[in-house]
Amino acid sequence: MAKAKEFFITATAEPEAATSGTNVLAAIFGLLVIAGIAAGAYAFFVGHDVAYNNIREMPWGLLISTYAFLAITSTGLCLLATISHIFGGNRLAPLANRMVWLSVVCIISAFFVIGMEIENPWRMAIYNVISPNLTSNIWWMGTLYGLAVGFMIVEFWLILTKKYKAALALGVLGALTEVGANTCLGGVFATLPSRPYWYGAQLPVSFLACAFLSGAAAAVIFTHYSCIIRRKCMDSSIHDGIQSAGKVMLLMLILVGVATFWNIVSYFVGGSDVGRTAAEALIRGPLATNFWVFEVAIGLVAPILLLALTRVRSITAMSSAALMTLVGMFFARYDMVVAGQIVPRFSGVNGLPTYFHYVPSSAEMLVVLGGLGLCGLAFLMGERFFGRVFTGHSEH
Repeated sequence: MAKAKEFFITATAEPEAATSGTNVLAAIFGLLVIAGIAAGAYAFFVGHDVAYNNIREMPWGLLISTYAFLAITSTGLCLLATISHIFGGNRLAPLANRMVWLSVVCIISAFFVIGMEIENPWRMAIYNVISPNLTSNIWWMGTLYGLAVGFMIVEFWLILTKKYKAALALGVLGALTEVGANTCLGGVFATLPSRPYWYGAQLPVSFLACAFLSGAAAAVIFTHYSCIIRRKCMDSSIHDGIQSAGKVMLLMLILVGVATFWNIVSYFVGGSDVGRTAAEALIRGPLATNFWVFEVAIGLVAPILLLALTRVRSITAMSSAALMTLVGMFFARYDMVVAGQIVPRFSGVNGLPTYFHYVPSSAEMLVVLGGLGLCGLAFLMGERFFGRVFTGHSEH
């Protein structure tokens, strides 16, 4: 009988990833997590209606959009990692194990943010199990994401213990549940006829496209940063992997850009007045700066130009484009969430404003920083304790 393979942290740890600089950075990220927890605790005690700037007419804000951003990024990382593992021997394979870890990190960070947004998260966990609503997109989304994170954690453990065939099977299950959860997340918005800006079949598909885009961008930037913190030259296989992820990113940037264009145009050639007014909020209304500067210019146009002009060969250019892409995707999710609610449902009635006013509170911003800080801290800890698993990819 073959002896079971054991896991020892000393076999996967990479002490050179723990420099004085990364320790300081980890401490900063840790402080952000503590600040986010403190802000969430404050909201629990004083009331979400006091701590957060959401109102009855606009119940969803920055925390929901950040949750969507992190969850969508997790889906993209999971899908790219699974595709790499299934086909093997491809250029993305050297990045796959790190993408599995980052996918787990992103979805846990998403749960961190949404946990601070929900007034009674423990009730959600309890009633999700004892009183399931099979006709609810939100129930399916939460359940599938919960299953996905379980599958991916077990997959990563199997990778650590070098049980690669079992890890592949769990990876496939994780990818399938992530796709289901991602499309259900889009369905949460797309099946609300009272919100014309969201209503329609485009959002679930758009979210899947954004998942590949965000996942490719995250794979590029975190892999590049992993080489920086080690102060080592990038080997050829990692370089080829980043280049392949950069090509995926360029393709998806073009597709998402086209989808964004036609999404806006569609509101001006038909549909309801409320939907058109919401689109106008992005073009020349209160969300115009977010849309044109961060979502379009920084998040789409600049990365496309940078990648095209460098022909996806410069690691620095690809990493810069990836950072801009993630910034753009963050603002795209915020713009989508706010634009869908910013127009009063009974627009045109005397006394109602054209647009509601929403600016995230300091507590909301701290929770978001806490979620992003958790991502950064977990990334650094992953490089410190599992670094050899991320670099020793030839066996998988």
